[in-house]
Amino acid sequence: MRVGLYPGTFDPITLGHIDIIRRAAALVDKLVIGVAINRDKGPLFTLEERVAMIEAECEKLSEQTGTEIVAHPFENLLIDCARDVGAQIIVRGLRAVADFEYEYQMVGMNRALDASVETVFLMAEARHQAIASKLVKEICRLGGDVSKFVTPQVEEALQQRLRDK
Repeated sequence: MRVGLYPGTFDPITLGHIDIIRRAAALVDKLVIGVAINRDKGPLFTLEERVAMIEAECEKLSEQTGTEIVAHPFENLLIDCARDVGAQIIVRGLRAVADFEYEYQMVGMNRALDASVETVFLMAEARHQAIASKLVKEICRLGGDVSKFVTPQVEEALQQRLRDK
């Protein structure tokens, strides 16, 4: 069984993330969405809320692709998470050249830690390349329309969270 791991903070999950998940699902039998706890980033949504959003969005994708897609929270090294879930492949999405420079370093470090785990890069579709969770939150916070960047359910959750703050 080919198991892939697509890690990120997903605060919140965007259409760019969903695009990468859909395409990664075609490469593996099981895709684990590694939801990083990452307290340093100060997420807007709790870990439980982010996992729930991912599960809701991925349920449809799993049915469409026939690939098992599951959310898995983690706070350890990415390579250790890959071992924990039995992943042979780490999937990373790229939007721009700046992403590649950072990811290139990460691949080198991960290969030094465990050469049996391969990293695969997927370029975001052109229409999703500018989408970043940080920018989506800022646009929503300032009253902008984020419907081009997230699903209606995620947009509603964003608006609700920002109203509550």
